Amino acid sequence: MKTLEVDVPVIAFSTMRMDLKEMANEMRNAAVVKWYELGRISQGRGAEIAGISRSKFLDLLSKYGVCPFQYTEQEIENEFY
Repeated sequence: MKTLEVDVPVIAFSTMRMDLKEMANEMRNAAVVKWYELGRISQGRGAEIAGISRSKFLDLLSKYGVCPFQYTEQEIENEFY
């Protein structure tokens, strides 16, 4: 495992009402959800990066309001026609 150092303004901790460990976890989760939403990673890879099971990753996607299906509009249309 590698460590990434990120500078976060102190005000972020009080604004988010989180300690250092909670903030790091939240940032990691937000990043993997966004990468998934952008189609850059799969559900399995997202779960692996987040350190959770795939079913927990699906729960995480739901928490962030991200659809678990990665289909383009064209792919969906092709399924129906």
